[in-house]
Amino acid sequence: MRIETATHEDFLEILRDLPDFWATSGPEWRTLPYHYPFLVHEFADTAFVVHDRGSVIAYLFGFVATAEPVGYIHLVGVRAAHQGTGLGRALYEHFVAVARERGCTHLRAVTAPFNTDSQAFHAALGFEPTGPSSTSDGLPIYPDYHGPREDVIIFSKRIA
Repeated sequence: MRIETATHEDFLEILRDLPDFWATSGPEWRTLPYHYPFLVHEFADTAFVVHDRGSVIAYLFGFVATAEPVGYIHLVGVRAAHQGTGLGRALYEHFVAVARERGCTHLRAVTAPFNTDSQAFHAALGFEPTGPSSTSDGLPIYPDYHGPREDVIIFSKRIA
């Protein structure tokens, strides 16, 4: 497995095949608005893919914050046929190395309160869920983070 910098062509393939990356964690269309082209064009040095036989099988779009020493993982997707193989973890580890090189001391990632797969994945990687409020089942959340009734959980992890 080789992790490479994402290209515009990779981005277009990911958009075309979005259901194959996201259908197992809820409706794939819900992530489409978060696939910003600038993540590949302007933050190309923190947008990564893994290919198999010429196709993208996993990707991570992230960036390094300018206001504080934080690496922010915006999106991670793994094709359904390759989920559970460690590709997501490998992409995170690669991003950690890049973020550390750039002086980051923490990582952050955002997920929806209903996305239990993502919550379990981040917990397994040592991330802590944060939020000033909590849901009825005790999940810490940031209310209205993505807009009205768009609550999120922000996962955080110290890396330095």
